[in-house]
Amino acid sequence: MSGLYTPLVSGLLFPLHERLKGHQTQAVFRRLEESQWRSPGELEALQIERLREFLAAIGRDVPYFRDLFAELGFDPQALAGLDDLRRLPTMGKAEIRANSDRLRATGAGPLARFNTGGSSGEPLVFYLGKQRISHDVAAKRRATRWWGVDIGDPEIVLWGSPIELGAQDRLRVVRDSLFRTELLPAFEMSLANMDRFLERIRRRRPAMLFGYPSSLSLLARHARQRGVAMDDLGIRVAFVTSERLYDEQRADIEAVFACPVANGYGARDAGFIAHQCPQGSLHISAEDIVVEVLRPDGQAAAAGESGELVVTHLATGEFPFVRYRTGDVGVLSREPCACGRGLPVLAEIQGRSTDFIVAADGTVMHGLALIYVLRDIDCVDEFRIVQESPQLTRVQVVAGPNWSDAIEHSVRQQFRQRLGESVEVVIEHLPAIPLEPSGKRRYVVSHVSP
Repeated sequence: MSGLYTPLVSGLLFPLHERLKGHQTQAVFRRLEESQWRSPGELEALQIERLREFLAAIGRDVPYFRDLFAELGFDPQALAGLDDLRRLPTMGKAEIRANSDRLRATGAGPLARFNTGGSSGEPLVFYLGKQRISHDVAAKRRATRWWGVDIGDPEIVLWGSPIELGAQDRLRVVRDSLFRTELLPAFEMSLANMDRFLERIRRRRPAMLFGYPSSLSLLARHARQRGVAMDDLGIRVAFVTSERLYDEQRADIEAVFACPVANGYGARDAGFIAHQCPQGSLHISAEDIVVEVLRPDGQAAAAGESGELVVTHLATGEFPFVRYRTGDVGVLSREPCACGRGLPVLAEIQGRSTDFIVAADGTVMHGLALIYVLRDIDCVDEFRIVQESPQLTRVQVVAGPNWSDAIEHSVRQQFRQRLGESVEVVIEHLPAIPLEPSGKRRYVVSHVSP
């Protein structure tokens, strides 16, 4: 870690920043640093204890779960093991959308409004309390330190969420400057911009990169094509998340930036679920998150057997996620990791990918640049974006009764702002979005090569 500055930021400025925001991040982080070295049996006992307390609290304070537990005759205090959790039904985006008000805990503090990225084609609006945010930030920092870097080390972030890109007020700029974080927009991957990004990375010489695997690998390939050396900067690690990481993407990033790639699995709704350690294992943040793998019939899959990942986040008491269906398919490992941490391991993650979209002028954009146009429209239940050519994009929508001509006009206008004013945007209303032959749902399909 770099000199005296990083310890100053990570040990003083960052804890002060979190305390001023009303977060308990530092206390949670200290507990996580200790608990990761417990045995698998000790961590499971901790999970059960926390699960019992969590379910008792939401059964008392959250109207939705108070009624559900009464209907099922479910007593959280009688929970003896993780298997007892399966007495409760799973929940998905539809259940959350239909019960948003009743999922708020009575007396909950201020809740922040968030959106999913729409990776399933079904966007979701949900709410997070300060406890959940504190636990997620602490888990992310713990995983960052596995790689010998910390908050305060120079960082380049290649990202594109409107939350990150729209909050560049003075306080945010000052904070990023103090924490030595620089944001580059992943939605604007034109050739000229990628040249500029490479120049910025060379000038900053970051200790770590963070971004979408597709964006970082595209930038790596661009550097190779341009003949720009990026392997002499001392970058220690590239953290990737939000999409499935493919082997060729990992190879491109590692070769060009001369650093290992650390994969992460999670989502805004489900939380930071798993992080990769230097031994190569994706460790589940078991102190806060219970992960189940379910077969299509809803029964538990055995270790080594694939199934849908279902998540219970134990720090969501103010707006609970209990047995939440992620829509992703994964496999739990049969073996512990050689690193010595007792945290359970995800052997494989399947089912996440994001295509690039190519604008009429050749600019390559992350597919999420178009998804964000649709994901926060309440009357959109499902969607799929199909780019047929640089001049034609189809938007397939399953819309509710509140859809209007004004919304349709706004969608076309925003798509053309991103793709080009000459692009034809055809909106098709469907009763349902058909699945791929594989059974998976794709939310962006581009027939144009970047």
